Amino acid sequence: MSLASAAEILETEHEDFRATVRAFLEKEVAPYHEQWEADGIVDREVWRKAGATGLLSFDVPEEFGGLGLDDFRYNMVVVEEISKIGASGLGFPLHNDIIVPYILELGTQEQKQRWLPGCVSGDIVTAIAMTEPGAGSDLQGIRTSAVDKGDHYVLNGSKTFISNGIMADIVIVVARTNPDAGHNGISLLVVEDGMEGFTRGRNLDKVGMKAQDTAELFFDNVVVPKENLLGEEGSGFISLMNNLPRERVSIAAIAVAACEHILKLSLDYVKEREAFGRPISKFQNTRFTLAEMATEVHIARVFVNDTVMKLNRGEVDTTLASMAKWWTTELQTKLVDRGVQLHGGYGYMMEYPIAKAFVDSRIQTIYGGTTEIQKEIIGRMLGL
Repeated sequence: MSLASAAEILETEHEDFRATVRAFLEKEVAPYHEQWEADGIVDREVWRKAGATGLLSFDVPEEFGGLGLDDFRYNMVVVEEISKIGASGLGFPLHNDIIVPYILELGTQEQKQRWLPGCVSGDIVTAIAMTEPGAGSDLQGIRTSAVDKGDHYVLNGSKTFISNGIMADIVIVVARTNPDAGHNGISLLVVEDGMEGFTRGRNLDKVGMKAQDTAELFFDNVVVPKENLLGEEGSGFISLMNNLPRERVSIAAIAVAACEHILKLSLDYVKEREAFGRPISKFQNTRFTLAEMATEVHIARVFVNDTVMKLNRGEVDTTLASMAKWWTTELQTKLVDRGVQLHGGYGYMMEYPIAKAFVDSRIQTIYGGTTEIQKEIIGRMLGL
């Protein structure tokens, strides 16, 4: 018997791409990731090398320097290979799956020509700034403001927990352009590195994902040209709602890949570790625990494979994306806890990959909308 895998929905070209991704990670990431964890940030050059290899923004059309591979299965391959080596510092999935699609879908021809080639090459690292110190999952509660001054906006406010925040060259900022229009008063502005009044706070010290730069961002009377308005004024909230399902499918793809990695780590360990004169895999509790883990991983993979193919066909709605996001990420945190338990004391040692998987996993049920928010969305769609 074999478990369901991503291979069931992949074709030869996807597996060829996987070989490219794997070779890149083995050469350019795996030998250095431990140092990046200590530094709290990856080497900027790895972005440019990834761009040169074709691993960034590959869905961007060829006219803007991309490969034109608008097929989320390629995105899934990238996150799977990153998960297999525990390279949680790489912000590639955020860049590829979440941020660049905003520019592709909402950008003017001039904006696309200005930013997309750099997104493909790795010369432009992207971030999106939604969360504020007082507003997380409730996007309608944001206070960052952008006042219309004719040919520009004046942006004031602060954001926190912004992934790629230290390194980002452009940041899509969610701001309120009309304080009296509710969700219709929210717009998306692209702030560029070097704009006067735009500053970054500390690189936040997180529980896990140590090499992924996560920052506070501050905007003090930042002059943002009207040419940097992404989409129409007042359409920001709708744009966010339209793009969040893709973000949540991306997180679910990361989660199921992590679950598969956790299962493999646990299986390998219990076959080698001995107690009372025999491998711990021979104990009934170990076998039952792993039988449950394998079953749940299989269910998660089938679910995510189906969701990815629906996403490719434009059939993923908010409800399905929320279901995929909350269930797979909660499963990830459950399975990694079991994996640590199976490893015993060694599972608590950071030199063991299962320990790193443990601390890296915890954020999954929080960012992209908490589990509670996903359930609330599903409940509303059920008419409750």
